[in-house]
Amino acid sequence: MPYDSWTSLSLSDALFPRDAARSILTDPSLDLLRLTAAAGDVRMATFGRKVKVHQINNIKNGLCPEDCGYCSQSSVSDAPIRKYTTKDEESIVQEAREAKANGVYRYCMVASGRGPTDKETETLARVIKRITDEVGMRTCLSAGLVDLPKAQMLKDAGLDRLNHNLNTSREHTERIVSTHTYQDRIDTLGAAQQAGLQSCSGVISGMGETDEDLLDVAYELHEMEVPSIPVNFLIPIEGNPLFDFDQLTPERCLRILCMYRFVNPKAEIRMAGGREGHLRGLQTLALYPANSLFVDGYLTTRGDGKPKAYQMIEDAGFEVEGLPVAAQRRRPSDLYTIDGAPDIMRPETTGAKSA
Repeated sequence: MPYDSWTSLSLSDALFPRDAARSILTDPSLDLLRLTAAAGDVRMATFGRKVKVHQINNIKNGLCPEDCGYCSQSSVSDAPIRKYTTKDEESIVQEAREAKANGVYRYCMVASGRGPTDKETETLARVIKRITDEVGMRTCLSAGLVDLPKAQMLKDAGLDRLNHNLNTSREHTERIVSTHTYQDRIDTLGAAQQAGLQSCSGVISGMGETDEDLLDVAYELHEMEVPSIPVNFLIPIEGNPLFDFDQLTPERCLRILCMYRFVNPKAEIRMAGGREGHLRGLQTLALYPANSLFVDGYLTTRGDGKPKAYQMIEDAGFEVEGLPVAAQRRRPSDLYTIDGAPDIMRPETTGAKSA
């Protein structure tokens, strides 16, 4: 198999061949370790052994009129979530301070809804400026559909990145949402780029899409030169119309990450929502194609906390960007647990019992 040539092709100025990208997803004869190593060589060329850690603050939950079938905050979900309007400014800024103190590289604020009103945009801009000036931290905002004037206001306030995921291909979009179009999402990314914002946009796999759908998104993001690509795996949330299409295994998820790395060699590839439950024991290998991850959960679902994620990163021989190496290390005896519990003794063979 041409693993080395795939690395060379990806690192060249040429577009990675679609047939090769398709093979990464579908060829059963591929050696998974050699594939991962080849994708890792591409990652190392741009990012070295650094891992960017991102944390989401769900600043507005539920109350969304959209009908995205994968989202527990949508109007068509029966998931038992607590709905709330936008958090107060001081809480959002304080949570940014705490995130920075814990080594988080980028603070990602997410507000549910179709898109912010003019007044909401002004509020978000004020919060972003405070985080920029008072905390000195990189920021990303996901707030739905945004036009150029709003994107410009957010840019002027100090926002680094605007997130708006494509989620799936143009053809498959109509099967997962009807209240907005694929073009609406493209237009939001275009507005961000026109305003001088970095764009963050990715995919959700496991929603009944085909291999071609996954490829379409990968190449669309390459064409738009998106620098930050979160690769999400559908989280099975009871009450959501899109629940489980029986498509995701740890190997499948790793292949998807490798394909996105080869097609987008210089982009920040993030193993994002669902990494814990779908990659499972292959999360360490996933750090080779992916140079970024989320900690402390997602919008309405839990995820691994910072200590566990940081330890996984260290164990794999990588480093959390922005966190001193000394702060990442602990004694082996402090780390030794079974199923996450520090009590390692078997109860049936320990304890003081009389003969």
